[in-house]
Amino acid sequence: MADRPIPTLSFLATVEVTVGRPVEVGPTVDGHRRIIPILGGTVTGPELVGTVLPAGADFQVLKTGTLTELHAQYAIETGDGERISVTNFGLRSGSPDDIAALVRGEPVPAERIYFRCTPRMISAGPRWAWLAERILVGTGERHPEAVRLHLYVVD
Repeated sequence: MADRPIPTLSFLATVEVTVGRPVEVGPTVDGHRRIIPILGGTVTGPELVGTVLPAGADFQVLKTGTLTELHAQYAIETGDGERISVTNFGLRSGSPDDIAALVRGEPVPAERIYFRCTPRMISAGPRWAWLAERILVGTGERHPEAVRLHLYVVD
């Protein structure tokens, strides 16, 4: 095992996404669908700093009473004026009671929810173009009016 390198992580930023009221699509063949509008937010990191633009949404599928698939698409504008397109896949799971509380918009302690994601970031600008060449992972927290993501680059 010693000859197999273990990847390390470098902190990129915390993204605080303000969200609107869910649009309930309802039960479908692959689960209960919801669309959560993205209203804005902030990006705070050692170098990556900016705002979440008021465009995009999180397309959710409640697969079971304990598992939700998340597919978010939105954009970030950095402090230096570049725009970054974000496509983020995530999984959120917890007890049936905790997931039901989140769906109702109630607070649930973050430590009781497994929330992990794999964002893909692509920028046309030169400063952040390197993000398209890296794997990113993150942990998340769902709050009644916001989602907080702590994002890391896999080195």
